[in-house]
Amino acid sequence: MSNEIIQMPMREASGLTATETHRFSAVEIRQRVNLVQEVMQGIMKRETHYGTIPGTQKPTLYKPGAEVLCVTFRVAQEYKIEDLSVQGVARYRVTCVGRHQMTGVALGEGVGECSSSEEKYKWRGVICKAELDATPENLRRKKYYKNGNTADQIRTEPADLANTILKMACKRAMIAMTLNVTAASDIFTQDIEDLPEELRPQEAGHSTAQTATNPELAQKWVELANAAATPDALTEVWKAGVKEIQGLKDMTAYNAFKSAVGARGEALKAAAPKAEPEPEQSTTDDEVEFEDMPE
Repeated sequence: MSNEIIQMPMREASGLTATETHRFSAVEIRQRVNLVQEVMQGIMKRETHYGTIPGTQKPTLYKPGAEVLCVTFRVAQEYKIEDLSVQGVARYRVTCVGRHQMTGVALGEGVGECSSSEEKYKWRGVICKAELDATPENLRRKKYYKNGNTADQIRTEPADLANTILKMACKRAMIAMTLNVTAASDIFTQDIEDLPEELRPQEAGHSTAQTATNPELAQKWVELANAAATPDALTEVWKAGVKEIQGLKDMTAYNAFKSAVGARGEALKAAAPKAEPEPEQSTTDDEVEFEDMPE
């Protein structure tokens, strides 16, 4: 009888693989959860790897954060792409399979889908009024915002967005796989950052005011600022413009108006006639010096 040593596959104390004859213990699962939290606190940066969307309780995991977790647990991504595009619509469904880099074992998967028919991809702002006028009625619209602003938009060309749509589907699938494989769903949420603000869940005391701009509002006050003929007229335009723009909370229009007022003020200052300097008084022998009168 030989004393041959049989080497069993190595397990990872805080990893994602184990042998068929072993299950992860409660301690090992706790170690995995702790590792995710340690990476989040020590490596990840807010608004780079994750961020908290107003109205949500859990941080949202971004793609860079998912990549960090995949590196931590040695998870490689494998993508399976379904092209569901039809005439006039670019649409992809992607399945991301997570495999252990050392063993090739499939650890889990996530599914993501994206379409050019989604609100954020279907419409875009017009470049100029001429482009709006040249667009057929059925391919343009007026977008209304919560703060009362409006904006002219036209339909996008799906072919121009095909690559973006595919990348977004892959991103969504990859983040979903990462959350499934690393069991990090109790710490992070997903996809909230992709929703329009008006569709995001709300908490009491939180508001998600729409920060869209109205190009016509900005153009109106910029033109009035440029037409001011005197500094006093420019001051009156400034006061009236600030009052209206602040009421609508349109920061983009405010910044454009502020720049226009500043530029017009400099132009008026440069165009103003310069006052002639007063002649310098010189002291001569003919000048009479007056002595102080005694009290």
